[in-house]
Amino acid sequence: MQIVLAGASGLIGSALKDSLSADGHRLKTLVRHTTSEPDVDSWDPARGLLDPDFIRHADAVVCLSGVGVGAHRWTEDYKRMILASRVDTLGTVSRTLADLPSSERPTVLLAASAVGYYGDTGEREVDETAPPGDSFLAEVCVQWEAAAESARQAGVRVTHLRTGLVLTTAGGLLKRLAPLVKAGVAGKLGSGRQYVPWISMSDEVAAIRFLLDHDLPGPANLTGPQPVPNSEFTKVLGRVFSRPTVLPVPGFAARIALGEFAGEVVMGQRAVPRRLLEAGFTFAHPTLEAALRAELG
Repeated sequence: MQIVLAGASGLIGSALKDSLSADGHRLKTLVRHTTSEPDVDSWDPARGLLDPDFIRHADAVVCLSGVGVGAHRWTEDYKRMILASRVDTLGTVSRTLADLPSSERPTVLLAASAVGYYGDTGEREVDETAPPGDSFLAEVCVQWEAAAESARQAGVRVTHLRTGLVLTTAGGLLKRLAPLVKAGVAGKLGSGRQYVPWISMSDEVAAIRFLLDHDLPGPANLTGPQPVPNSEFTKVLGRVFSRPTVLPVPGFAARIALGEFAGEVVMGQRAVPRRLLEAGFTFAHPTLEAALRAELG
């Protein structure tokens, strides 16, 4: 396949790029700096600029762009950046696809989203049919997914990758938690009752590749089949490291460390990957412990 990838420098994007390249697929990547590299092109999504010739005749486009939600404290400026970095990028890709003649247009668009779409679901299990929540990230996800409407109206198969917490030591929450757990100074966050919709990095990449080949338009939850409460998550992580996890992190302490983002961290989504499972996807790591041991080596 010939695949155009936006967001190839991110955690998921770089892992996906390596996986596809290793299997002989032709990868073309979009970057935001000037470049003369082969199969790499610069674009400016903030201004809606993308050379249509770069994506013309590709088989699929995968758009994973967006600044990290946990990378900085949530100032009003950074919240605007979180939204714009998602809506502008996907909107630019979508409109460019729609403007191409149908015979030259990629037929598949896989677009990043997140299980934050559902807001705080408490102990209620949710699949892709659940409505959006009312948190900041839920509203971001609603606008993010709506940005693909031009491509959808043009007949492109659009699949929204509602990803959970991707387990990898290369970044994200696991990279922050692992040293604390190893030191024996970490425990549940807040009440510990909020569910963690985890997925191993290798299953995340495998699921994206599965969705390139399977006709599943609309949302797909990219989460492991057995989400667990935060208290269980930290307990299993401690067991993997043979360390105690008895010291809880109170909500106020998380807010001091993380600012407004802590409010989203102590929320949870008991999201399950119904559509993936019904389509026949098989998880390499169906349990949290298997996923953690695989990712932590």
